[in-house]
Amino acid sequence: MDTTQTTDAVGVIDTALAWFGALSSHMWSALLVALVALWMLGAYNRLVKLRAAVVAAWAQIEEQLKRRRELLPPLVEALREPLAAEAPTLDAVLESERQLQRAAELLRPLVSKSLAELVHAESRLASALARLRALLDQHPELRHRDDIGGWLQSLKDIDTRLGVARHVFNDAVTAYNHALLQYPTRLLKPLFGLRTATPL
Repeated sequence: MDTTQTTDAVGVIDTALAWFGALSSHMWSALLVALVALWMLGAYNRLVKLRAAVVAAWAQIEEQLKRRRELLPPLVEALREPLAAEAPTLDAVLESERQLQRAAELLRPLVSKSLAELVHAESRLASALARLRALLDQHPELRHRDDIGGWLQSLKDIDTRLGVARHVFNDAVTAYNHALLQYPTRLLKPLFGLRTATPL
């Protein structure tokens, strides 16, 4: 580096220091407020993006619940005649599905109380479906009927997709919660009324 370049660099540094020194305390305060506002804007936008991911992941769960809701009534009706003696079990499947549907319709994915109700309804339906599968194990000839076998395979596929959708939802909730609870972003929580989300 030659002497001219060194002199130019020192001149630029001296000019910058003189400019910063000339700023009044009001200008420093305004600059600080502007920096804080920019940080808040960026942090809030990041939380909005993560929250949108939670809502989008929940939409995937809703889609699978809807598919199952459309599948169960025809399956149960197809089993009514051959399993007439098991009407209470078949009715329990449909009633559990109706309760799950009501819980899902009332659900807001970022409110833990409504998620708890959904999880409880899902547990009741899983129990009713387990009883139905046990009945079908006692009547293997029913599994080989085209209509029932197809519905059972579709139900199995939906359960697999539902498991994947839950995993994606829980990952989105975890990312949102971690971002919301990290310092200094957690300072925005009371300011904007943000809450942590509850995983399934």
